[in-house]
Amino acid sequence: MKKILFAILLLLQTIAIFAQSNDALWDKANKLYIEGKFDLAIETYQKINNSGFESAELFYNLGNAFYKMNNYPKAILYYEKALQLSPNDNDIQYNLELTNRYIVDKIEKLPTFFITEWINGIRNLFSSDKWAIIGIISFLLTLVFVTLYLISRRYNIKKLSFWISLLLIVLLLSAFYFSYKQKQIILKNDTAIVMSPSVTIKSSPDISGTDIFVLHEGTKVWVLDQISDWREIKLSDGTKGWLKASDMEVI
Repeated sequence: MKKILFAILLLLQTIAIFAQSNDALWDKANKLYIEGKFDLAIETYQKINNSGFESAELFYNLGNAFYKMNNYPKAILYYEKALQLSPNDNDIQYNLELTNRYIVDKIEKLPTFFITEWINGIRNLFSSDKWAIIGIISFLLTLVFVTLYLISRRYNIKKLSFWISLLLIVLLLSAFYFSYKQKQIILKNDTAIVMSPSVTIKSSPDISGTDIFVLHEGTKVWVLDQISDWREIKLSDGTKGWLKASDMEVI
């Protein structure tokens, strides 16, 4: 028992030291950014990221720093990372749209069925963690109203408790579904940003494959498949092709 307690205390101490270290780096990076030393700010923010810490604010600040250095592909990459963690953040969306204006390739998006668009819009209202919290709260409230339904002897209260419980169950299931989908988007790693200034997309995963079209840095692609160091990608207009993994960076 003493060994377990000692291990727990050691773990808590390690976490506290780790948090203090990251807090100091965070303050340092923000100070460097304010001073206009964007390259050093990026280096410091990356140290936080390399320690295993991730947050929408960290990626947003990295995106801003890269934007200030006119490195638009990297800025887009980190804005996209930030948007995955905070999909309804207006500042991230605005900066991403602003940075995309500097990208050469203007690719039309395939139309989405309106119901799918509507569901995705609701899903993007909150992050995975926030949807999970909503689900837990809905579950607890459901227990309260189910209990009220079971113990109450008044018809009006029983009726009201029944319908509220039903609505809460729908919210509960929806919240956990949206939380799962948001988490899958982050974990799938199926989107990437082209990092090479110009890259020729091939018809097959081979250097001798037929040239199909050319993409430029900053363009967002969806990764469908991989063979060796080649990746099959799809654009927002549905066009497909192959490019080297080294020409892009996964979001």
